[in-house]
Amino acid sequence: MAKLVFGMNQSLDGYVDHMAFAPSPMLFRHFIAEAQGQAGSVYGRQMYEIMRYWDDDHPEWDAERHAFAAAWRNQPKWVVSRSLKSVGPNARLVKDDLEGAIRELKAERAGEIEVAGPDLAQSLTELGLIDEYRIYLHPVVLGHGKPYFAGPRPPLRLMTNDRIGEDVIRLTYVPA
Repeated sequence: MAKLVFGMNQSLDGYVDHMAFAPSPMLFRHFIAEAQGQAGSVYGRQMYEIMRYWDDDHPEWDAERHAFAAAWRNQPKWVVSRSLKSVGPNARLVKDDLEGAIRELKAERAGEIEVAGPDLAQSLTELGLIDEYRIYLHPVVLGHGKPYFAGPRPPLRLMTNDRIGEDVIRLTYVPA
């Protein structure tokens, strides 16, 4: 049975914004390894549209960006959306019955499946389907934006904390 993991970079004040701060080279290498080991990813529409950036090669990329793109392209993706009509390579559209589709996905797969995007994560949290939360805490204060938890924070139990690079702490929680 697969494990659903919601993990994102977060500011000290609880916001996620891929444009406001970026991972260090060491953290980016960590994310490459994570992507290479995942059994797949589940995206909401907005996060999927952001991540589609990795579908096309860019001339300014270094070897690490190419490695991340290759890992992202190779893994299966499920995109939860009622508005999209189609999705890109190696992706499947989930339009209806979110709970049934994700329960089936968890039952038929093994390994970790990434959940990407706070809104989708909130829906899956409400359904009791997220198995682990990974907060990559950065020493940045944004003061506004999209919060990591799109709704009430679920009861959580801290399992581990790891320092990644010079200034990021990964906090790993499971539902309490």
